[in-house]
Amino acid sequence: MNLLGQFSLGLFIIQAALFVLLVILLRKFAWKPILEAVNTREEGIRDALKAAENAKKEMQDLQANNERILQEARLERDTMLKEAREIKEKMIADAKEEAQTQGQKMIEQAKASIEGEKNAAMAELKSHVSSLSLEIAEKLLKEELSNKESQVKLVEKLLGDVKLN
Repeated sequence: MNLLGQFSLGLFIIQAALFVLLVILLRKFAWKPILEAVNTREEGIRDALKAAENAKKEMQDLQANNERILQEARLERDTMLKEAREIKEKMIADAKEEAQTQGQKMIEQAKASIEGEKNAAMAELKSHVSSLSLEIAEKLLKEELSNKESQVKLVEKLLGDVKLN
């Protein structure tokens, strides 16, 4: 209570004036830089959040793009594998067809060769048989025609055969 008893109006006014002056000085020299620093910091945080949001969006786009590229690569791989299988099957079929054709040609050539050899053997056999027949006929005729009586019988027989025909 001692404090209230010593109250001085002049001192109060001077202190109030100093306080107002201090607030004006702080406002002019301290508050503005502090508020500007706070606003700058707030703006920096906002920009950082926008940049983070943009980075997040870019990452999502990149992930989607990567997924799309992977999907396209898988499709291309599947297509290439399918084409490779088709080419392999076509090559196998062509090889089988070529082998069949070559086998058929070889069989036909072998048949033709066998037929030619058979004809040659038959011709040789006929030639051999005919020469043997001629030799046998010659020997028989020599023996038959060696005596006169046989010659006469043979001529009569041949004449008889000619008359009948």
